[in-house]
Amino acid sequence: MDDKDFREIIDLDEDAPGQASDADTEEDREEQDEYEEVCFLCHRPESKAGKLIGLAKGVCICPECMQKTMDTMQGLNLDNTRVPDFSKIPNISFVNLSDLQNMIPQRQRVKKKKQKEEEKPKELDIRSIPAPHRIKASLDEYIIGQEHAKKVISVAVYNHYKRVATNTMDEIEIEKSNMLMIGPTGCGKTYLVKTLARLLDVPLAIADATSLTEAGYIGDDIESVVSKLLAAADNDVEKAERGIIFIDEIDKIAKKKDTHHRDVSGESVQQGMLKLLEGAEVEVPVGANSKNAMVPLATVNTKNILFICGGAFPELENVIKERLNKQSSIGFRADLKDKYDREQNLLSKVTVEDIRNFGMIPEFIGRLPVVYTLEGLTKEMLVRILKEPRNAILKQYQKLLALDEVKLEFSEDALEAIAEKAMEKDTGARALRSIIEEFMLDIMYEIPKDDNIGQVTITREYIEHTGGPVITMRGVQALPMAGN
Repeated sequence: MDDKDFREIIDLDEDAPGQASDADTEEDREEQDEYEEVCFLCHRPESKAGKLIGLAKGVCICPECMQKTMDTMQGLNLDNTRVPDFSKIPNISFVNLSDLQNMIPQRQRVKKKKQKEEEKPKELDIRSIPAPHRIKASLDEYIIGQEHAKKVISVAVYNHYKRVATNTMDEIEIEKSNMLMIGPTGCGKTYLVKTLARLLDVPLAIADATSLTEAGYIGDDIESVVSKLLAAADNDVEKAERGIIFIDEIDKIAKKKDTHHRDVSGESVQQGMLKLLEGAEVEVPVGANSKNAMVPLATVNTKNILFICGGAFPELENVIKERLNKQSSIGFRADLKDKYDREQNLLSKVTVEDIRNFGMIPEFIGRLPVVYTLEGLTKEMLVRILKEPRNAILKQYQKLLALDEVKLEFSEDALEAIAEKAMEKDTGARALRSIIEEFMLDIMYEIPKDDNIGQVTITREYIEHTGGPVITMRGVQALPMAGN
């Protein structure tokens, strides 16, 4: 075989790929955009093998296979002979000019992989920020009560993101509106922030202040809270710099009364958090909790990050009582010492002085200008929490039984009984779930056994273990179920 014969084999055809002819239609062009050619010898697509060389009958070969073929045809094999060795051609054991036409298959193509378009972070538009009344209306769908807290947090968040959107357009610079929320356990502090971040569609990081220690000691460094926010923003620094950081259990970093030991998780943590709250550039590890040589670092500016600190402050009520009782005097019109012992919402009377006496340093309090309290949950609020929110606990169980085509109902007396049991536990709304899980266990276990059950009604007697729920069979009158 001479060079002339080989040139006849690789003679470029008019319809070879890569050479557009006048006969090509729009459908052919669309098909070429969607599919890519494959090398006839090594079966690699054009995206991996490079620009393919079109041969006769729609056959394509990559440059690498073409070079190997040319080297073999010229006799440049390992034994230095001038005789062509077709066994060196990959995937072809023998080549015959007469058989080549029969070997050529239909044009081979594979579908192109769609390249992921890089999502550019949206610029915060001041017109896209919902007004405070709209934020509060959205929070009302999920959170019962806490009207004052929802109003304060709606205004503070609205002002904060207006500040971020304007980016100090003029010489008047707006300060950050970091928040400190105080409320008893189970009143909805964390749930309020989670709902707010979901409604605003911004990244949220929830950190626990109990694990924070001074740098160099066992525990999380203070910068770890920013690292969690960066992870929540999919390592997008620009997106993270517009997020929210919620630091729970902030009362646990108060100054300790015992001054004989080094306070590595109290006042020193407050001192270290000052620069974060104020706004500073912090180097945080990407995809890890601690800095080391193997983890890349990213610089995050906390100037536009909204910090919300929350805590139960269990001993703060005693501090407030002590301050209020100082106002009492001796005489007929003096206030009694036990006047505030049964005060329902004593935390609402809190002042900055009380927080400082609790153990928070003045510099830390000064960087949390918005201070508000959440009310303790009453029996009526617990009943509403059971049934009114969009994702109420009762609605969740009703949906679970609806999948088994069974209707679940709760009498008003049953709801009040559940609320009374929750009040006894004194853990707020957290107690509701555990109480319902307890008495729903037998129902969730027994109901799937009988396909004839159509409705289950939970009664007060069943909650108090003095009776059973009312079972309604399909097409049959309601029957009481035996209690435990």
